[in-house]
Amino acid sequence: MTNDPRKPVIVHALAGAPYGGAENFYTRLVAELAREGSMAHHAFTRANPEREARLSAAGVPIQRFRFGSALRVDDRFRYRRALKRLAPDLVLTYMNRASGRTPQGDYLLGCRLGHYYDLKYYRHADFWIGISKGICRHMIDGGLPAEHVHHIPNFADETPQVAVARDAFDTPADRPLLLAAGRLHVNKAFDVLLEALTRVPAATLWLAGDGPERDALKAQARQLGLEERIRWLGWRNDVGALMQAADLFVCPSRHEGLGSIVMESWLARCPIVATDSQGPGEAITDGETGLITPVDQAEPLADAINRVLNEPALARGLRDRARAHYDEHYSAAVITRRYVELFGRLLKY
Repeated sequence: MTNDPRKPVIVHALAGAPYGGAENFYTRLVAELAREGSMAHHAFTRANPEREARLSAAGVPIQRFRFGSALRVDDRFRYRRALKRLAPDLVLTYMNRASGRTPQGDYLLGCRLGHYYDLKYYRHADFWIGISKGICRHMIDGGLPAEHVHHIPNFADETPQVAVARDAFDTPADRPLLLAAGRLHVNKAFDVLLEALTRVPAATLWLAGDGPERDALKAQARQLGLEERIRWLGWRNDVGALMQAADLFVCPSRHEGLGSIVMESWLARCPIVATDSQGPGEAITDGETGLITPVDQAEPLADAINRVLNEPALARGLRDRARAHYDEHYSAAVITRRYVELFGRLLKY
């Protein structure tokens, strides 16, 4: 693809895992920016057929890199040579590895932080984007210049999805249905959710995700007598469709940078109960766009879940206000425009 000389050239660099919330948002954002059309966007990323298919459908040129360890001199050389050949006006990196591997150059270098990462990977950049105000404070408190730190949150996957049937996965259709999703990691506190589930005796839980805590969580479920009430769905790319079937979404995290899943629930009109972890506690207005409970406390979490299940008017109000809030502040159109405006200001375009 020949670059349009009238358009700034932007490289988006991500190493990342085969799947994950940050990786999925990278794909959504770069595709939306490409469709917006005022700048030429390129993806520098690891090989991933699904990611590449979605980016290609949006007309994004892709270059593939292994982003290997610091000892892989050949990987570093190929990546740096590609940057020099393309000669972008701006490079935006995502997450630790791509940020640490990307040198300063004849371009503006920005880093997007989706969590409270160690800033040693990011200090060499010219500007930074935090997806929550808390992450922005983390960067400023860590010594990055406040005037070059910008807050832009995430948007949800707005691709229309058909609701999954409530009786899917051998689920009793006449019982309350809870949904939780994310990497099965200690930070997500699904162990606390399982404790809470013992206090919501009629409900079935769909747990969508995979990760290092899977075996421990399954053992805990057996110990608590919950085997018949949990459906282990594995990693899913249709969480929005699952949300349309569920009565509410539960985010029990101990630590959460933004909690893009919050925006997913708002978009899907699925009431949300979340703990007061960093991102959800900042984004959700308790009693207005969701219910907030203390971190690491199963009983208040269960009480909030029961309130939503037992008070239809509350559930409707949370759902409707949250969707209106999403449309005004977090939609793909709103967030894409904020990125374009920021790039334009920085490049004086």
